[in-house]
Amino acid sequence: MEGGGAQNNPRTVEEVFRDFKGRRAGMIKALTTDVEEFYQQCDPEKENLCLYGFPSEQWEVNLPAEEVPPELPEPALGINFARDGMQDKDWLSLVAVHSDAWLLAVAFYFGARFGFDKADRKRLFNMINELPSLFEVVTGAAKKQVKEKSSVSNHSSNKSKSHSKRGSESHTKYSKPMQPKDEDEGMGMDEEEEDEHGDTLCGACGENYASDEFWICCDICEKWFHGKCVKITPARAEHIKQYKCPSCSSNKRARP
Repeated sequence: MEGGGAQNNPRTVEEVFRDFKGRRAGMIKALTTDVEEFYQQCDPEKENLCLYGFPSEQWEVNLPAEEVPPELPEPALGINFARDGMQDKDWLSLVAVHSDAWLLAVAFYFGARFGFDKADRKRLFNMINELPSLFEVVTGAAKKQVKEKSSVSNHSSNKSKSHSKRGSESHTKYSKPMQPKDEDEGMGMDEEEEDEHGDTLCGACGENYASDEFWICCDICEKWFHGKCVKITPARAEHIKQYKCPSCSSNKRARP
């Protein structure tokens, strides 16, 4: 066996998260693009088998580690025995759920081993929680959530249009960094802003919305963008009646 990647011994939050992403990517391959090979390797006639993910974004079906206790937490044992007793999609979903638990166990094993404090553990969990779980990827729930987020974003954008400051005149939608007058009021405004746009992703870089950054919405495709990603400043946005993102602008120019 490749060794589970313990040789790397990630010591910082960023290193542990990078280790988590590599292992997760490998297991996603096993359960999606490489699923036929994975299915064949999980022969119920063989001994107890486990699915391992490695920091190198590779996966492996193998027997559990022989040493006791193992160097790293072990994944679910005997995944091959349930293969022929369930529908394929249900079996893959079950493996995905146990794999999610294993990935978290490995990440927080490193956190405990290298003395992460409360703030480090919280930051690590938040970084992990930004990614769809294996179960969500395998069952298609992740794609559904993206569609729902897009729908919510479009609804929010349409709602913003109806509250234009210029009445019936078209006006570009944008969101300035929060500048609270006092602490209590600032907290309330931040929460309201995050609730409205919390699930919004930048159409250029794909990062989540943050209330301390300037955002602007395309009036054609209704996608939101970081101002810095499309090179629009708050001052410039004040004078734009209808904003078109680079993609929509180039599409229009490409037409005969």
